[in-house]
Amino acid sequence: MSHADLNSRIETNPKVMGGQPVLRGTRLTVKFIVNLMAHGATVDEILGEYNGVTKEDILACLAFAAESVGHVEPVGA
Repeated sequence: MSHADLNSRIETNPKVMGGQPVLRGTRLTVKFIVNLMAHGATVDEILGEYNGVTKEDILACLAFAAESVGHVEPVGA
């Protein structure tokens, strides 16, 4: 997923959820979506529970999280 596509779907705004990355136009944080999936929620379950969220939004959350992990210093470094 390109940076432009991520930027069109994920936003950070200090006035929304304390500046945490969220799906644009919502209060659903990237962390929340990734956490749902980490605890076994499927894409279809998330889509059924949160109107207006698309499969591409969920993939953007995963891509954002993956990119963010790449910027973390290794433990013990």
